[in-house]
Amino acid sequence: MSPFLYVLSVNGLLFLFSLIFYFFPAKKINSFYGYRTFRTMQNQKIWDFANNYFNKQFLLYSGISFLGAFALAFINPKLSWQPMVLLVLCLAVSVVKTEQELNKHFDKEGKKLK
Repeated sequence: MSPFLYVLSVNGLLFLFSLIFYFFPAKKINSFYGYRTFRTMQNQKIWDFANNYFNKQFLLYSGISFLGAFALAFINPKLSWQPMVLLVLCLAVSVVKTEQELNKHFDKEGKKLK
């Protein structure tokens, strides 16, 4: 497989999903679409906050991942695992940052902190 096709299919698909999440965010709590954890599904305020924050982070880091993987395809035409590592890091950073923000704004029971 061509390295550019690999990057487009792996990191490009992730970036496409981030665009969909950003422009068409999940409005109501559901078990199908959106940033879903036990905590975010406790109430609508947490759901809205978490999805809004995650979608911004996801768009930013998936864009960085896509551009980084594309640059790697130019530098090293024999790509194998590097774009996948960027993809996993993108997801991990987005989730960790979202959970950190949730901890700053909400307690474990889902009540807004002052």
